Amino acid sequence: MRTMDNILHVGIDDTDSSEGMCTTYISAVVMDELKHCGFQLLGNPRLIRLNPFAPFKTRGNGAISFNLILKSGKEAEKAKKLILNHVENLSHLQHENTNPGVVFHDGLITPELKAFSMKTVQQIVTIKDAQKLAVQVGAQFHEFKNGRGVIGALAAIGYPLKDKTYELLAYRIPENYGKKRRIDYKSVLEMNQKTYPQTFDNLDEDENYIAIEPHTPCPILYGIRGETPEIVMEAHAIIKTCETIERIVVYVTNQHTDHHLIKIDNISQMDKCKSYIAQGIVKDSPNTIEGGHVIFTLKDDSGSIDCAAYEPTKGFRDLVKELKEGDFLKVYGGIGDKGSLNLEKIHVLELAKVYETQNPICKCGKRMKSARKNKGYKCINCGFKLRYGIKDLIEVKRNIKKGFYEVPPSARRHLSKPLIRG
Repeated sequence: MRTMDNILHVGIDDTDSSEGMCTTYISAVVMDELKHCGFQLLGNPRLIRLNPFAPFKTRGNGAISFNLILKSGKEAEKAKKLILNHVENLSHLQHENTNPGVVFHDGLITPELKAFSMKTVQQIVTIKDAQKLAVQVGAQFHEFKNGRGVIGALAAIGYPLKDKTYELLAYRIPENYGKKRRIDYKSVLEMNQKTYPQTFDNLDEDENYIAIEPHTPCPILYGIRGETPEIVMEAHAIIKTCETIERIVVYVTNQHTDHHLIKIDNISQMDKCKSYIAQGIVKDSPNTIEGGHVIFTLKDDSGSIDCAAYEPTKGFRDLVKELKEGDFLKVYGGIGDKGSLNLEKIHVLELAKVYETQNPICKCGKRMKSARKNKGYKCINCGFKLRYGIKDLIEVKRNIKKGFYEVPPSARRHLSKPLIRG
């Protein structure tokens, strides 16, 4: 039986920049080179998404880890040297906010390491926090520049995947970086029809949007998300492209698990740069502000917070507009620098009754008309006059029902759990 003594956990993070590159790609190159040199990898590499509201993140804030089977200390040193050389050579070190970190750990995944990893998804963690824990558990860490990537690299090693999904990433050849991706839309539609819901978030048909395609200058051509490694490989076989695929990798990941969300009892517990599940009552009807964003205020006995369906959420905004004062909701989302809750999902628990007033009905059955101010009402059908009548209170039929509503795939965060996953 294999022991932990000959397993080397490798974590890598923060190698990319806003202008390109991708930590998953560098890791893919590293893993292929290791295999070429005769090293054996254990299981699928891990793609761990960290706090989506971390202030220094680039794009999806993902870190990578993988496991190497080693036969000797000499072999371990050879592997470490290869990994560090590739990270240094391929990372966008020229960019101010690119600060790679690499962690090597050949010990047990302790409860403290697991807790730290979960914390990186839900809260803000410092470089010192990561360094201190690495020393505590006996992990070796390497920092480039300020070494912020050590946080994610350590977290990717220790993350407990209680719920998990898989993502197949197909990478472009370097000469196509920054160019328009050439993916056959019809093949994506066919793939979705044949594999959904075992694969998900493949496209947004209402917006004619291919959700598997990134819209950044990174090396990824497309990514297919699914419930098993087999189904994403099956889906990949259906996709047609008009450009060369350099390599593919299937990652096991915490994507689409809602692991970033913190359940709280009251709104006053909320803070910036964190994500929550909270409930309350709609304080006022939603209004649309400049830019097409829809805002409403949610309240409970402890306080209130503005909730936002931003313009990229498209049709989700129309559902939010149907909310009224007094509706009872559970909301899912995160708080950025502006202090408002970015909605990912809402669960309408109870709908308030909404009424409108109408003129009274005449004894002949027709609704009466106003006979001018303070003159009562008059029936234009039979001529009957009502001097002191009062308006009827009529309940209005709502255009929204109790239940869950979510943003479309084109606006979904990596960690947000789509309703199709249950």
